[in-house]
Amino acid sequence: MTTAQPQPRLSLRNISKRFPGVLANDRVCLELYPGEIHAMLGENGAGKSTLMKMIYGVMRPDEGTIYWQGLPVDIADPAQARAMGIGMVFQHFALFETLSVTENIALSLPAHEARDLKALGRRIREVSERYGMALEPDRLVHSLSIGARQRVEIVRCLIQDIQLLILDEPTSVLTPQEVDGLFQTLNQLAAEGCCILFISHKLNEVRALCHNATILRGGRVTGECKPADESAQSIARMMVGEDTPISTTYEKREGGEDFLVINKLSLDSPDPFGTRLKNINLRVRRGEIVGIAGVAGNGQDELLAALSGERLADDAGQISVPAGRIALLPPLQRRRQGLAFVPEERLGRGAVPDMSLSENGLLTAFGAGLVKNGFVDWGRTRAFAQRIVEDFRVKCAGIGATAQSLSGGNLQKFIIGREIRQNPALLLAAHPTWGVDIGAAVAIHKALIELRDAGTAILIVSEDIDELFEISDRICAICHGELSPLKAVRDTSIDEVGQWMAGHFDSAPVKESAHVPG
Repeated sequence: MTTAQPQPRLSLRNISKRFPGVLANDRVCLELYPGEIHAMLGENGAGKSTLMKMIYGVMRPDEGTIYWQGLPVDIADPAQARAMGIGMVFQHFALFETLSVTENIALSLPAHEARDLKALGRRIREVSERYGMALEPDRLVHSLSIGARQRVEIVRCLIQDIQLLILDEPTSVLTPQEVDGLFQTLNQLAAEGCCILFISHKLNEVRALCHNATILRGGRVTGECKPADESAQSIARMMVGEDTPISTTYEKREGGEDFLVINKLSLDSPDPFGTRLKNINLRVRRGEIVGIAGVAGNGQDELLAALSGERLADDAGQISVPAGRIALLPPLQRRRQGLAFVPEERLGRGAVPDMSLSENGLLTAFGAGLVKNGFVDWGRTRAFAQRIVEDFRVKCAGIGATAQSLSGGNLQKFIIGREIRQNPALLLAAHPTWGVDIGAAVAIHKALIELRDAGTAILIVSEDIDELFEISDRICAICHGELSPLKAVRDTSIDEVGQWMAGHFDSAPVKESAHVPG
């Protein structure tokens, strides 16, 4: 006697969604079952985010039908999705920093459930402890670590008796130790029957966690697999096709003489919830990549602002390059000393939303022969933008497309390509491949290595510890505004750097890490 196949909790049948000039989803079919952890994989622009937003009620499909528990549904908005039992944790948390954990969670609940904050606090404590995600209900959010803030977002879903939990790049802001804790929680949820839809670019994590995976390419489902039966390389190949490089190993370098010298840099943050820099000392050599690991909110923004010139230090000698002391120089003067900068915030700081790609290229590369005698050479400017689009595989409607019309990953590729193609003497890059697909990440890494090998000093700040181990020559971590020891990558481990990220700078002797970069 055969066992009947369980009914899918969620079914998508021929879901399509169009935007002007773009078919984001093309007749997508998907089935998710109770207790299943299902990965949704694909390159930037493959249609993953659009699909998730339709499941969560942020937008509606143009064609096709969504079935919930076997019945067709029209999910009008996120409130209806939550009432049905669908929760979503976005990559960028939606929390008010000046409110408590309880107050933040209350905002997403129906009024009758949110009135009694003390009772809600007791429920939060009970649910968070049950799933190994302990929270203090009265703590203000601004006082929480990034990992704890993610726990708030997940507990906010679990409070509502969630049956489908959607997680968008949930491990991108966590230490390796916090990732282990998250996976324990997700496995417990799945064992209790919750269905989890997991979006990630970290394929080794997908292999370790997920039961099944669906691959999107160009808005269509192009493959399905059981991740545990595949290698990271074979899954990547399904995502990008046969003609895209997906992995490379890079030789580590010693570097030459010091180029960037940071000496006893201490600086208050203008943000009341920011982090004060405390006695930062660091040297970055010509021809090397130094990586700074860390969980967001530990001083990375303040350090990059001080190095780029957006914040001026107290003493000119706190930041130096071979041409002299630059700590009191504005950004333009620093660029004339050979500095280039890739900021974390793409729209607003990295690019002007309603300007074309050609114009955005001009914004920082005007000194690279694009302006002569005070006049813009538009031929060279357009050629510069076109070269970036081609070299970094930027998916766009052409160099006349506005920055805001690109997906986040494609805009990131354009911004970092713009800075790399100026051949700077010093490149500061925040999260260079954040939200970028595998093929594009390989292209960016290759370009960074070529720049390093040409003699550029490169400083990379990233929350992706695997990326830092792959491309850095030396590595350290920042926690609460302080820097850990700086070591050659070959002399440390994922485990030790993870301890540094948590503030344990006097960690135990280095042990071989079982963690495999993905």
